Amino acid sequence: MSVTVLIPAAGMGVRMGAAVNKQYLTLADRPVLAHTLTLFDHHPSIDHVLIVSPEAEIDYCRAEVVERFGFTKVRDIISGGAERQDSVYNGLSACAAADGDIVLIHDGVRPFFPSGRIDDVVTAAGRTGACVVGVPVKDTIKEVEEGLIRRTPDRRLLWQAQTPQAFAFGLIRDAHERARREGFRGTDDASLVERIGHPVMMIEGSYRNIKITTPEDLILAEAFIGSRAEGEGDEPGDAAPRK
Repeated sequence: MSVTVLIPAAGMGVRMGAAVNKQYLTLADRPVLAHTLTLFDHHPSIDHVLIVSPEAEIDYCRAEVVERFGFTKVRDIISGGAERQDSVYNGLSACAAADGDIVLIHDGVRPFFPSGRIDDVVTAAGRTGACVVGVPVKDTIKEVEEGLIRRTPDRRLLWQAQTPQAFAFGLIRDAHERARREGFRGTDDASLVERIGHPVMMIEGSYRNIKITTPEDLILAEAFIGSRAEGEGDEPGDAAPRK
């Protein structure tokens, strides 16, 4: 069984309001994407990495990230699509994996996933076919329609989905192909698997596993980098107690 990581990094980062796309913003003297790639390029369980990038940025990504920082497991940089789901589909189409191999799909702007949990994700996906990383929500969630609260879901049942999301290659490929044929758009890859009736396991990740999409996120990311330099860990267990 081989393990491939597919990293969508084709987002334009409109909410960031920066001159460059969010995956290339500098965080501690290197692009955010370089921090994310380090998680997987240095991990012994990972065999291959594929990056999905806007076509116009492929050469830049190769020169300024992959080659500059010496990543050895990046096998290719694939042209992205109009939306994230299209980009992931393009990456899966270029993935030379067998049905039983494992594919991890991880956002290019989530550089803080604890490396010690990668084996847990791979093992869970190998056992069940589908695994998502997430954290229990801390706040009360309201369903709102036309400005009015319609329902307050039981917070004990609610988790915030993150990445990586890991799947047997044949399963996630088939789920994407079916969604494409039927015109379905999901908010994450797991939703495509859920809709075809396959159970998806949720395992706990880390509250530090943020997706850097706004200037506030970048400030928080810099604080996390600073805490690493001071020797503070970022492994699971940083979750606040639920009351």
